[in-house]
Amino acid sequence: MFRLTIILHLFIGATLSGVGLIAVLVAGYGSGWTLAGAALAGFVLAFPVSYAVARAMAGDE
Repeated sequence: MFRLTIILHLFIGATLSGVGLIAVLVAGYGSGWTLAGAALAGFVLAFPVSYAVARAMAGDE
């Protein structure tokens, strides 16, 4: 299940980072640190989300 979690993290992490970047830009913040923080937050938040999705896909609820 670890491999599935890592593969899902690639896609979920990119999606959440992109959503965070768009949200920050729409809010009117455009500095580099703010954008990097939003991307990092999406990357970190994707770990538990990927694990939950992998468990649901594997049927280990």
